[in-house]
Amino acid sequence: MASCTAGLLGPFSTPEAASWLVLTRQMAVLLLKDIASTPKSPQVRNHLQVLSTLLSPACPASARITGYLLDQGLYAHISIAIRALDDKTAPGLPLLCSLITTPFSVFDSSSDQFSAALFSVFQHILTIPRLPNRLPLTSLTPLAGQLPWASIGNIPVSLLVQVTDLEAKAHLLANMVVFIPPRLQSLPAPAVSTYLETSASILDSFPPDGLEPISKTSMVTSWNIKEDSDDSDSETHVQKPTAPPPPRVKLDTKTFTRLQTVVSPSHINTLVTKTSNNPGLRVQFFRFFLSLSSAWPAKRDQAFSAVVFSPNGSMLMKEVWREWIRKSPLGKTSRTGIEALRDPSNQALWPPLLFLVDMYTHTLRTMTDDEFFSTGGARATSTLRSQPLLLDEVADFSKQVLNIVFPLYWNEDQMNVMEDSVPGLPAMKWETARDKLTRCLKAIHARDSRRKFTPEDHWLKTSEIDMQSFCEAAIFEERNLDRTSNRTLTKRQMAYISPRLGVLNNIPFAIPFNVRVEIFREFVANDMARVDAPGPDGGAVGYHCTIRRSHIAKDGYDTLNGLGDKLKRRIRITFIDQFGNEESGIDGGGVFKEFLTSLSKEAFDTDRGLWLATRQQALYPNPHSYAKESHQLSWYRFIGRILGKALYEGILVDVSFATFFLAKWLGKQSYLDDLASLDQELYQGLLFLKHYDGNFEDLSLNFTVTDNEFGETKTIDLIPNGANIPVTKENRMQYIYMVSNYRLNVQMKQQSEAFFEGLSDVIDPKWLRMFNQQELQILIGGTEEPVNVDDLRDNTVYGGSFNEEHPTVAAFWKVLRSFDQAQRCAFLRFVTSCARPPLLGFKELNPKFSIRDAGSDNSRLPTASTCVNLLKLPLYSNEYILRQKLLQAINAGAGFDLS
Repeated sequence: MASCTAGLLGPFSTPEAASWLVLTRQMAVLLLKDIASTPKSPQVRNHLQVLSTLLSPACPASARITGYLLDQGLYAHISIAIRALDDKTAPGLPLLCSLITTPFSVFDSSSDQFSAALFSVFQHILTIPRLPNRLPLTSLTPLAGQLPWASIGNIPVSLLVQVTDLEAKAHLLANMVVFIPPRLQSLPAPAVSTYLETSASILDSFPPDGLEPISKTSMVTSWNIKEDSDDSDSETHVQKPTAPPPPRVKLDTKTFTRLQTVVSPSHINTLVTKTSNNPGLRVQFFRFFLSLSSAWPAKRDQAFSAVVFSPNGSMLMKEVWREWIRKSPLGKTSRTGIEALRDPSNQALWPPLLFLVDMYTHTLRTMTDDEFFSTGGARATSTLRSQPLLLDEVADFSKQVLNIVFPLYWNEDQMNVMEDSVPGLPAMKWETARDKLTRCLKAIHARDSRRKFTPEDHWLKTSEIDMQSFCEAAIFEERNLDRTSNRTLTKRQMAYISPRLGVLNNIPFAIPFNVRVEIFREFVANDMARVDAPGPDGGAVGYHCTIRRSHIAKDGYDTLNGLGDKLKRRIRITFIDQFGNEESGIDGGGVFKEFLTSLSKEAFDTDRGLWLATRQQALYPNPHSYAKESHQLSWYRFIGRILGKALYEGILVDVSFATFFLAKWLGKQSYLDDLASLDQELYQGLLFLKHYDGNFEDLSLNFTVTDNEFGETKTIDLIPNGANIPVTKENRMQYIYMVSNYRLNVQMKQQSEAFFEGLSDVIDPKWLRMFNQQELQILIGGTEEPVNVDDLRDNTVYGGSFNEEHPTVAAFWKVLRSFDQAQRCAFLRFVTSCARPPLLGFKELNPKFSIRDAGSDNSRLPTASTCVNLLKLPLYSNEYILRQKLLQAINAGAGFDLS
């Protein structure tokens, strides 16, 4: 071997050295090509030894030969050879691995050849599928240790990503996360920056779910459960054709498993630690994280949790808020202009803003109200402490986000949200950023709706737009939507069609509640005019139904359930009394109101088995399997239509729904905090688990839940193979999330969908999206505001001998003013069937409240006709008797039977 080496290198010391250099370079290229074409040949080892000799420091021309081979595709040929070898014991593999690192001992680290060689390693070697699995451990370890990772800061990332195809990018990322993360702590800042930038650029090039194995796309492999209809909005927009599905990457199992390192807590927390105290690296980390969550939705929550629930998660969010967002000019002005949003000089501010938005939204999903509003206490020092910001900081943050989101809806056409990218995030469209910001804003607003912590008018944009013109334009735009289309418009599509409807459907709280109610009423009025248009005979099309008073629910179901959306039309009711006779009178609306009120009482009776009540007596669908039978689901649809009809007609229904059920009307999911009203014992158990510091093996929990029905216990997996996956300290938040999701969403999914299907037959879903859960409850049953006697008096009609000056009428108003609020509510229930006043005041009561004289018998009680909101009041001789008789009537529930 020594003589062979001497014969090979000797001529370099002779006068023929130049000619010998030309010959040896050509020979080296021929050997390299032979190795690539026949890597399993017995001569490969000899050929590689010759190349190693020529490239070794002992060769006077090693630098020139190595440079020539680099120009002739050294690493491309090595890549071909390694890809063709499927046996780790192949004799040529160790020498091939050695050849990979040789140029870095030949060239100076500051030279162009050194950088070119390192670029080629990334381009050709690190893109080899399953590279670590192809090499023997004795070669893999030296290769990983001898590659100059500290110098990767010199690699032109943009060029690397451009010349690499989609599948090769996946393998590059998979191989990078094998070699680089173990060395992150020792790498200089430029190298870390290149690692983050390359990873982000690779992730940006993938379509959503592009990194998920094709065979697993339908499986629930993480706790990525959609929390809002924002997440599920179709990417296909109005006036745009449906695009073909994006290409998917074909990944083998080993590569997919290796890619899990990208979202592992250890990897992400190493990056958090390494990028601290370096603002430039922090921005790169934020961008990397946003790219990861966009490219791999199935792993999004896992990545979020790795940050949020890490020991430094709260501190990181504090840092982002206090060092980046609070000082940022973004959202500091309340004007609706878009100049600051598009300003390229602000491009370094968007990654931290959207990172914090994602993190805080995720935090709120498993945070209870007690934790959100907590200011300290024993749990404040827990590593799982959920609230990273002070309440006044949350208020300031939400105001900034609102000031950013509002112009993104209001100036939809100018922003070109579906095509233009966010400054500093070239792969993220404005639409995606807007969805993230909107989701966070709504989550904070939901907390504020339950317990006020923001200043008065914090959420309103009334100072920036004229409400009258806003209402008129919104009503006009809604009227002109294509009503013949069977397609339900998403919130994104609504924003694309109309800025005003975009605001109303996505951030409705920017518009005052009373304004939105008026818009809702106008939407209904426009729809009424359309459905009640004259028929062929010139009269309005409607339906007449005969209902037995003893079978109101059954007859209502039998006669009205089949109408579907035709229930919007005028319905006239004739009651059949207990003797089988038709009751006299013409239904001008009052009889139908009485029917609807009576039907609602029966339909929402918890004894019927369709509804259960929380401790606060708020209703929600029975999760029992009995309620999922086809006949019961048909009843849910019918009840949904009936409630929709009440909303459509402006008839208040005295029923209260659980907020987690109302959330489903808005396309939202419910989470841990809502569980307290459904199952207090389970809620407390999950809170205990959330803050548990002991040995999790002692709890013997796995990813299952149990249902007990008719004495039979059934175990249900929360995730595939959940019975064999234990709950640990690391995955406890996933377990808490999924248990809450199962109890609040999955168990009553069919019932809720059936109810909402019926409701949507009468009430357009986009009308409901103008309100949150609390506001929907007011829309259904009236406001919790005190009964305003003066407002009621101003909207009263008198009949018979009564007028406003009549002594009995004057005494009545004096008595009513003397009632406390409980008595006033009881009176309201007595005369209208609902204890709460209309949300926009008594001018909305339909028909108007009226008082009629009922004779002069002092012994007679007042009576009421709730179908027409009529009080029949005898001419009592004095105020004392009137007060006593009125209290007796309202507390006894007196009605027609005591007339």
